[in-house]
Parts: sequence; structure tokens; C-alpha cells
Amino acid sequence: MELTTMNTSTAKPTFNRLRGLKMAALALGTSVLLAGCAGNPPSEQYAVTQSAVNAAVTAGATEYAAVEMKSAQDKFKQAELAMQEKKYDEARKYAEQAEWDARVAERKAQAAKAQKAVQDARQGVNELREEGMRQVQPVTQ
Repeated sequence: MELTTMNTSTAKPTFNRLRGLKMAALALGTSVLLAGCAGNPPSEQYAVTQSAVNAAVTAGATEYAAVEMKSAQDKFKQAELAMQEKKYDEARKYAEQAEWDARVAERKAQAAKAQKAVQDARQGVNELREEGMRQVQPVTQ
């Protein structure tokens, strides 16, 4: 019995053509999306940034990560000013930077609080250990 192979060379050009069309459609869609975003206020990003800044403040970032928190607040104010001046691309850029600064500040504050909790726990263990050593003194008869 003879095995025959099928020539699939005709499928490749169709695949390449479809791939090229998909890439062109993706490029066109992306450019339309970017062009459309340029004129719209970044309200969603603004809300996300405001939430991130509030979360950082709640986490204690003003105390434990003052530099990062100040940077986030300053960039958020710059985003607000850019929004008022209808410079939406600039506002989006500042809002994104402020969001990340706020997230760093929040994480830094959480880490500092966790480190303090570990130190307090170690101190408590040491105090208990010392107290236990005092109570277990040999009884002399």
C-alpha cells in the first residue's frame, strides 16, 4: 500500500493573507482607539487614582512613606489642573504616575506596619521568656 501526502501549499497563502488582514485591522483599531482617547477626559483613570491615593492615606502612608505620598499627591494635583485646562493626555499621564506612587506608598506603609508588628511580637515573646525564667527558679530545701 502506498502512502500519499497531501500538498498543503495552497493553505499557507490564505493563512498569511488572513494574518496580514488581522494585523492591519488591529493596527487600524488601535490607532482609532488612541485618537479617540486623546480628546476624552481620563475620568476612569482619575477615579482609580483618587481611590489609590485615599487607600494610601488610610494605610498610613503619610506617616510611613511620606516622600512617596507627597509625590502621589503632587502628581494628582497636576492631573487635576491638566483636566481643568482640558489637557487630557497630560492629565492621564500625571494620574497614572500618581496612582503608581500612591500604590508604592501604600505598600511601603503596610510593610512598615508589618515590621513594627513583628518587632512588637518579638518583644512580647522575649518578655514572656524572661518571666518564665524568673518563675522557674530551682527550689532549695
